[in-house]
Amino acid sequence: MQTKEESGATLISHLDALRSVLLRSLVALAIFFIPLFVASPYILDIFTAEIQSQVGAKLHFFSPMEVFLLQLKISALLDVALCSPYIAWNIWRFVLPALYENEKRFIRRMVWLTGFLFIAGAVFCLVVCFPLIVQFGLSFQNENLQPVFGVSNIVCLALWFSLAFGCMFQFPLVTYALVRSDIVYYETVCHARPYVLIAILVLAALLTPPDILSQLMLGAPTYLLFEAGLLAARRFKGK
Repeated sequence: MQTKEESGATLISHLDALRSVLLRSLVALAIFFIPLFVASPYILDIFTAEIQSQVGAKLHFFSPMEVFLLQLKISALLDVALCSPYIAWNIWRFVLPALYENEKRFIRRMVWLTGFLFIAGAVFCLVVCFPLIVQFGLSFQNENLQPVFGVSNIVCLALWFSLAFGCMFQFPLVTYALVRSDIVYYETVCHARPYVLIAILVLAALLTPPDILSQLMLGAPTYLLFEAGLLAARRFKGK
């Protein structure tokens, strides 16, 4: 058995390793933020040109600092996205010694699938859902109501939607991981389908603007992905 001194030394070494992981991650974020901020005006031009082609109207800004703050937001978001593999790799190295071989294989697959599903959700939002939502908003214009799109509002809405879709697309992994880890039983999840559907609709309502189209476009694919995760869990249970 370990003595108190040995246990304390082990805890200190773990905390020191965790501090190193956090410091390396923060340094990586700080280094990549600078070139991304330099490139953010060009990224914003490409993004706004694509949105403008979908909307069919010019975008406006209403305060002197609005575009600058928007470039900061875009830089920060891209910074986190680009550095996330390095950050995940550092965290993986930190927890690796405490895992069994089967746990290492399982978590390695989950990490790759998490990144893939997040990117798939963001791309699905920007390519399919967001143009439909914009067209739905434009359907309310008439002679007395003409749309004026602020660049910050519409770009932040697109970024927020992408983040929401990327997070909600993790549902199949959550379902599969809970069943695979024996935290919940497969039969329990099957019987809880109505409650899961309600929870997905509530989350979709919280993460999207208060219109039924946005909520359905986020909730429907999320529930289908939940069923896909349940199907994968059933196959694992069969094995």
